[in-house]
Amino acid sequence: MTDVLILGGTGWLSGRIAAHALGAGATVTCLARGARPAPPGASLVLADRDEEDAYDVVSGTDWDHVIDISSRADHVSAAVRALGDRAARWTFVSSMSVYRDDETVGTDESAPRHPAAQEAEEYDYGPQKVAAEDAVQDALGDRALLVRPGLIVGDGDPSDRFGYWAAAFLRALDEPVLVPPLHGRKAQIIDVDDVAAFVVAATVTGAVNAIGGVRDLEDVLRTVRAATGHIGQVIVGDEERLVAEGVEYWAGPRSLPLWLPPEMAGFMTRSNARYTESGGTLSPLSDTVERVVADERERGVDRERRAGLTRTEERELLDVFAR
Repeated sequence: MTDVLILGGTGWLSGRIAAHALGAGATVTCLARGARPAPPGASLVLADRDEEDAYDVVSGTDWDHVIDISSRADHVSAAVRALGDRAARWTFVSSMSVYRDDETVGTDESAPRHPAAQEAEEYDYGPQKVAAEDAVQDALGDRALLVRPGLIVGDGDPSDRFGYWAAAFLRALDEPVLVPPLHGRKAQIIDVDDVAAFVVAATVTGAVNAIGGVRDLEDVLRTVRAATGHIGQVIVGDEERLVAEGVEYWAGPRSLPLWLPPEMAGFMTRSNARYTESGGTLSPLSDTVERVVADERERGVDRERRAGLTRTEERELLDVFAR
């Protein structure tokens, strides 16, 4: 039986990874602060990764597989120092945000990365992931896999980026929905369960872009809309006007999620060839959308969320575009 240690294991993605490892017959230990429960069947070791003794309880065990998803390089470096010699295999879940070129279409894992974060610098997600990758690769070498997901979607997603669109169409019913400029805009998405399954089962090493195929953003939103049964108008906003009205790109409050500036054409058009060649699977978009729509119905389409427009904000903007 495989002994798997997940540094985390109680969050959205890490919890799915733990569940997939359990489903594959592994013995799973999650190391976390304990704010949330571990998945049923997993053991939970309470630890604060800010503390020097965070790994004391688990550092005396030989692990078949250690999995870390942290976005803090100091946490990753400390884990590698404490556990690197006890791990037969190490997977670090990194991010597409390590890449500094968002303009070139079709880049693969060899694309240039941001400079690694330095200790004294203000926190920056991409450079932190780069520094974490370096710590893992330098210590583990050919025992290490660096998984670089892009836009992870699915039910329960706490970012609300993809789920926003299901909620927007559901709450509008037969009324209009505002969407961003769509011509030439692309989207690459990957189901959270596909990422989790790959992290658990992959046998390759080095870096892998874990991301879906390139799709037209218009087709993605059309699929979501069809699944919700929305019959109102779809109003395409003008880019310059949206920006002038303070609507944000990609994510966050007062945003139109998944919308990117034209100059970022490479951000959602990266190569996933190594992922698929290494056994990575891609769930049908319609299946993922069906789960997301059901999840948004259950959690409430008018709830406070981390990304998108409120319905009031959306109506105000629709009035602007109707003038």
